[in-house]
Amino acid sequence: MAARLLFAHQILRRPPPSIALSLARLSLSRRTLSTLSMTASSASTPASMYRRTDVPVKADAATLAVDLRSDTVTKPTPEMLQAMISAPVGDDVFGEDPTISLLEETVAKLAGKEAALFCVSGTMGNQLAIRTHLKQPPYTVLCDARAHILNYEASGVSFHCGAGVIPVLPASGSGHLTAADVKKHLVLDDDVHHAPTQLVCLENTLHGSIVPIGNIKAISELARENGLAIHLDGARLWNAVIATGIPLSEYCSHFDSASLCFSKGLGAPVGTVLVGTKSFIKKARHFRKLYGGGWRQAGILANACLYALEHHWPAMKTDHANASFLADSLVGLGFALARPTETNMVWVDGQPLGLTAQDVANVLSEVGVKMFGGEDTVMRWVIHHQVSRSDVERIVVALTAFLSARPKA
Repeated sequence: MAARLLFAHQILRRPPPSIALSLARLSLSRRTLSTLSMTASSASTPASMYRRTDVPVKADAATLAVDLRSDTVTKPTPEMLQAMISAPVGDDVFGEDPTISLLEETVAKLAGKEAALFCVSGTMGNQLAIRTHLKQPPYTVLCDARAHILNYEASGVSFHCGAGVIPVLPASGSGHLTAADVKKHLVLDDDVHHAPTQLVCLENTLHGSIVPIGNIKAISELARENGLAIHLDGARLWNAVIATGIPLSEYCSHFDSASLCFSKGLGAPVGTVLVGTKSFIKKARHFRKLYGGGWRQAGILANACLYALEHHWPAMKTDHANASFLADSLVGLGFALARPTETNMVWVDGQPLGLTAQDVANVLSEVGVKMFGGEDTVMRWVIHHQVSRSDVERIVVALTAFLSARPKA
């Protein structure tokens, strides 16, 4: 484990000049933690727990299970499990878990922030950030109308903070909010009938699409000119960094806080890291305890995140390439793309072929592929590190065979 922590310690000593160089050093300082822990016996993991990519196409569908529903469905690899088993731990509520401390310090340095807080989920990271930013009601939070914090966090902003939410859709055809969109909907006056805007929240990536850095800069400048805090839901910011080459620290420099998830494309079983200033994180830590999120010997989970940072983050380019290959192949079969494929999400529309999501789900279930069905023609397929090129090719072969066998109109 000592070699594995080399990266983390080097990141903590100086800012990394690039993602590639930073990750090259990640031969990983986590291994130095082994001197703090008992030697763990080698884990014996049943091979049946992990999907193989070299089985024949005609094997039983259960053996070939490929899950396109989300990148949250991945299972820890045997190597990640070994890292978890060997993690030295302590009581994190007392600030005594060395692996959690290392993860927080490492991610804070990568993000160019003073401090960080390890949380159980992306939803908790976002909700802690929002609650910490909001000071005195009445207030409102402005976000994209499609944002996770609005649509998929159980109205947590209203429940935890008593805040109103201002949802905004982009006016332009680019699909991304601009500073003009945001400015039009900010509440900045002191009229007693209104709830002033105190916080702007952005999400990157959003539905797999990368928010242009120019839009981010302009919105950040607008927020700061008006004394507003700005938070980033960066659950899949790791994908944006790999796709654009823009450093994590550059993205995060335009935000007061950012929530960075490890259980999506990075493939860890649990965890999000919230970054910000020392005073901000200190208060967020207090709210985390209030929300029941203080944990004890969670270094076993933190070490999974450190392993993912070293091994899975650089490999995201393969996920993106597989997504692009799938998108191009589907277009070749007559499907349409509902959105451009920029990272690991493929938004495919079966309308040109007269197919609903359920129709396609029924076909792919025969070859061991899981996806969401339903009567809509638009489908979201998410590629992750446990979907290989051969898996993608198998999907294309199955759809090709199905379409070839259909009666001609």
